[in-house]
Amino acid sequence: MSRVKSGKVTHARHRKVIAKAAGYYAARSTNFKTATQAVDKAQQYATRDRKARKRQFRQLWIARINAAVRLFDPAFTYSRLIDGLNKAGIVVDRKVLADLAVREPEAFNAIAAQAKAAMAAA
Repeated sequence: MSRVKSGKVTHARHRKVIAKAAGYYAARSTNFKTATQAVDKAQQYATRDRKARKRQFRQLWIARINAAVRLFDPAFTYSRLIDGLNKAGIVVDRKVLADLAVREPEAFNAIAAQAKAAMAAA
């Protein structure tokens, strides 16, 4: 049986890994074995952090909404606002609420007033 060399395939695979490792420090960007380890670890972090980013943004939105609600009425809290919105039948997600709280406080206060009225009525 004749010998098979995989020069083109191996070189292409190495080049692909080295391209992903561009910008890494020292041998991590040039040495295939080290670059492979660095790229694999980077992909693990990327996979994990896609989930973490969603959690962090939700925390940020909740903090902004809570701060805006406290400005509207110091006795009114985030959890009471969400309960009031549910009772009033207002369907607005936290991302939009946080954006309203930052960019359009008057609109946010109007929504909060409706939620507070729904809490009092229930």
